[in-house]
Amino acid sequence: MKNFFTILSCAALMMLTSCQFSEDIYINENGSGKVKFSMDASEMMDMLGQMGDTGAGDMDKAVDSTIVFKDFLVEYKDSIASLSAEEQEKIKALEDYKMHIVMDPEKQKMMFDIETDFDNANELRDMFKAMNSFNELKGKDNTSSNSPLSPFSNMGNGGATSVNYSFDGTVFIRNAEIVDVEKHQQSLDSLDQSAMMFGASKYKINYHFPKAVKSFSKEGAMYSEDRKTVTYEVGFMDMLKDPEILDIEVVLED
Repeated sequence: MKNFFTILSCAALMMLTSCQFSEDIYINENGSGKVKFSMDASEMMDMLGQMGDTGAGDMDKAVDSTIVFKDFLVEYKDSIASLSAEEQEKIKALEDYKMHIVMDPEKQKMMFDIETDFDNANELRDMFKAMNSFNELKGKDNTSSNSPLSPFSNMGNGGATSVNYSFDGTVFIRNAEIVDVEKHQQSLDSLDQSAMMFGASKYKINYHFPKAVKSFSKEGAMYSEDRKTVTYEVGFMDMLKDPEILDIEVVLED
């Protein structure tokens, strides 16, 4: 369990530093697939070295770990039972997810991703909610409650914004909206001091379809040679300020 919360600390740290973010969705012929959210904070490894033993703790050691939460809940059920009801609920909410983190100070590498499968693209999970669950998990020896606000704290169910997806076999739609204007502004105000840190960060979507893409609603997208994969990138802070910047419609060939 201690290693588990060390890994969560690494992930939470990445959410509070300059990263390159990506959202990958893979859709099969029958509409099922996989969604994965990734963060690459390799550029920030120098910061850990500057923190030394006091600031970095166990995070100055090489880590390459995968957690399948469904298995984790079974293996550590007794330890989880000793946590508060709130912490137990947060871990259980991640039951269908798999998390992978790689951190290697010598190679200046720091990457993190979470993923889950879905049976129907219309039921795609909101990855921002999962990111918040990771960020909020503390454990007995973690004081993350005093940490700065995660840039994803206003997103997802219960947050100031929501992200929804739909797919009918031909048309794929990603739609984001601000559902609580006041809460959204408060979140942006709290991130104001981090704006320079995230200034160079990008948010990239990579969507993989079973058929070639006929049209994409945004200019500047890139396609794979077979046009079954489309990539589009925006500034991370731009996306936080205006989630609708990633409102997208993709039409596939017949």
